[in-house]
Amino acid sequence: MTVAVDAPIVTEQRTKAPVGRLLRSELRFMIRRPRTLVALGVLAVAPVIAAIAMSVATTTAQNGNGGPAVESVASLVSGNGLILPVFLLLLSLAMLLPMLGAMWSADALAGESQTGALRGLLLAPVGRLRLLAVKAFGVAVLSLLAVVIVAVVSIVAGLAILGGDGMLTMSGNVLPFGESLGRIALLAALVTVQVWAVAAVALAISAATDHPLVVLASTLGGIIVFTILGNIPALDWLHPVLLTDAWESLGDVIRDPMPTDGMVNSVLRAVCYLVIGYSLALARISTKDG
Repeated sequence: MTVAVDAPIVTEQRTKAPVGRLLRSELRFMIRRPRTLVALGVLAVAPVIAAIAMSVATTTAQNGNGGPAVESVASLVSGNGLILPVFLLLLSLAMLLPMLGAMWSADALAGESQTGALRGLLLAPVGRLRLLAVKAFGVAVLSLLAVVIVAVVSIVAGLAILGGDGMLTMSGNVLPFGESLGRIALLAALVTVQVWAVAAVALAISAATDHPLVVLASTLGGIIVFTILGNIPALDWLHPVLLTDAWESLGDVIRDPMPTDGMVNSVLRAVCYLVIGYSLALARISTKDG
């Protein structure tokens, strides 16, 4: 007589992938994209070109060959190289940096959904909440990197080409070198938060579509519409909810003393857009098929 012994049933459990490995993998994947490298390269070259152009304008004005506009620019930037990062950060915030944040958000979900890569990630041992967190982390790091590149290259180019050891403020006095760098760092942080807010909204749109161009067009279109609405006095009741309406206050970093009410308001507004954007993205990706 033989006795049958029941073998233990072995169930295969899906183990979660380490968060650190996911974050490193996502960053490597995003940074190695050709358009990401091109975008970061353009951001690195633009401050040098701007510094050279301002230097030429200064020389032209000193020779008496420039008009009033050239003379005005020359009087502001001559020996005031640390003003260059302020100018470029504010100019880039108007469209370029938000466009890059929207582009990376579009690639993060819509682009990978279009190619089928997102389905593979959902089948892997990665929860949807973790997946969104990893994608948001990658977009946030690249956005921060873009702002840092603009700020650092602008500082170096401004000092090397335009000269100066301080920053001439809009109040007419000159800030010492250390305080000037602190103002630039503050502006870079404020600009980064605004770009994160735009990227969060773009990520929510990216979670709802498989077409990256739809994300990019919708985000940039929204920025343009917000800017137009913010310039209509009759709609002043709407201005407190417009993200772009608070961007002008970031220029207060070159005032002395520096008013902070507008900056705090801009950060609070950006945080609201961050929360709304990521909440919508999470709600959509949690119910998205495969």
